[in-house]
Amino acid sequence: MARGEASEQLPSTLLPSVKDLAQDGLGIAKKGKEKKAKKNLSVWSKLCYAIGGAPYQITGSALGFFLQIYLLDVAQLDPFYASIILFVGRAWDAVTDPTVGFLVSRSPWTRRGRMMPWILLSTPFAVISYFLIWVVPPVENGKVVWYLIFYCLFQSLQTCFHVPYSALTMFISSEQKERDSATAYRMTIEVLGSVIGTAIQGQIVGGANAPCLNHTSSLNDSVLQPSSEVNTSHVSLDDTKHAYMLASGVISIIYVLCAAVLFLGVREQKNVQRKADRHLSFVEGLRLLRTHGPYVKLVAGFLFTSLAFMLMEGNFALFITYTLGFRNDFQNILLVIMLSGALTIPLWQLFLNRFGKKTAVYIGISWAIPFMILVVCIESNLILTYIISLAAGFSVAAAFFLPWSMLPDVVDDFKVQNPDSQGHEAIFYSFYVFFTKFASGVSLGISTLSLHFAGYVTRGCVQPDSVHLTLKMLVSAAPVSLIILGLLIFMSYPINEQRRQHNSSQLQALLRDSSEQDSDTSESSDLGSAV
Repeated sequence: MARGEASEQLPSTLLPSVKDLAQDGLGIAKKGKEKKAKKNLSVWSKLCYAIGGAPYQITGSALGFFLQIYLLDVAQLDPFYASIILFVGRAWDAVTDPTVGFLVSRSPWTRRGRMMPWILLSTPFAVISYFLIWVVPPVENGKVVWYLIFYCLFQSLQTCFHVPYSALTMFISSEQKERDSATAYRMTIEVLGSVIGTAIQGQIVGGANAPCLNHTSSLNDSVLQPSSEVNTSHVSLDDTKHAYMLASGVISIIYVLCAAVLFLGVREQKNVQRKADRHLSFVEGLRLLRTHGPYVKLVAGFLFTSLAFMLMEGNFALFITYTLGFRNDFQNILLVIMLSGALTIPLWQLFLNRFGKKTAVYIGISWAIPFMILVVCIESNLILTYIISLAAGFSVAAAFFLPWSMLPDVVDDFKVQNPDSQGHEAIFYSFYVFFTKFASGVSLGISTLSLHFAGYVTRGCVQPDSVHLTLKMLVSAAPVSLIILGLLIFMSYPINEQRRQHNSSQLQALLRDSSEQDSDTSESSDLGSAV
């Protein structure tokens, strides 16, 4: 029997027409385009996601620059008790990061996702506790307990917001390219958030500085004398208290608006992240990180350099106010530093793409050393102080940007060396934040305690020589030493550009192998279903 005759004898229903095949092909192509369109995030979604990162930086910059001087000069706490508050608050914040991460990873999926409920529920309580940090309670004996409770409470609630927000990166898209693009939006908005927090807090508070108290009879007055107009100011301490409350109220409103934009503008996707082989305990996570040398060296290097800039940040307002004598200009000088840092982050991005990340670390971090030395060696000059602050902002940008740029390289290196142990990205990030925050609490506590032993005078127009020497050490000698130590550690950091590119190619190969296995499995399943 001829082949054509056999075909003619088959039922017509078993012979698909060309038109049917064309329609099926168009349908498949249309579904593929729709699937691809779903994977691509819109600019609006990326922007809404990025805006969600602003509250953390806005409140962080306000607390970092102004909380110490607020506790000492407005709440009028003894430096010893202020050091306890700062240390316990930051240490508690460090402990809550892995704890909240543990709880979030085990949260059930809801209609709004797994991360969004944490963000939504924590926001109102975080805003209330943040506002109460900047309120001076009427009970004199209960001030220490008041600030300790609400500072620790805010840090906990802020962690309940920021840890899910950070993890949300893996749940907004299944495409790595889209996640990287959203992260770039996020970094830009977070830097602007630091500027906004410094500007709001500084400009509102700076316009309501309470007059200092003259105690020169018991002090060595060989230091700079304050101008007479400071003591003739009509601003009272109550006005200063109200200014801090007003600034915190404005920041609280921005916090709520940013959280609302994030909640309404971002859709959390389910099962877009590969799950870990199993959940690791705190001790197991530490053991995992300890065995990966590049991570240990990266964290140790950035730990010391970050401490240097945290010491500078926490004590610079006091240094400007008392040692340099610019009581009415300190908020503007801080704003210049943050603006300079925000504007130079794109330049550092271009620099590290051109010369490599290790070179960017050496140049960017060490850039601050001459200015940290210069600021304590020159005579009090407002214009020169602005110039030095502008130049130092370049290094602040590098210190802010480079750790988050280099951590993914360490994670990729671990994946290449341990292809059978995947899904531990959150451990690398959470423990880096944990160590940094804990060390920050120690440094702030020690620096404030140092002022106590140096004889710091609350709201004094003139501080003892020992206080000026201590402030110079805290904003110059100590940070410079920490930066040098951190850079020495970076000399043994093994991931250079060649190794980074090798890891990238290896990960692409692993991804292709995984995709081929998934494809083979899918084809086998389809074949089995057809049979």
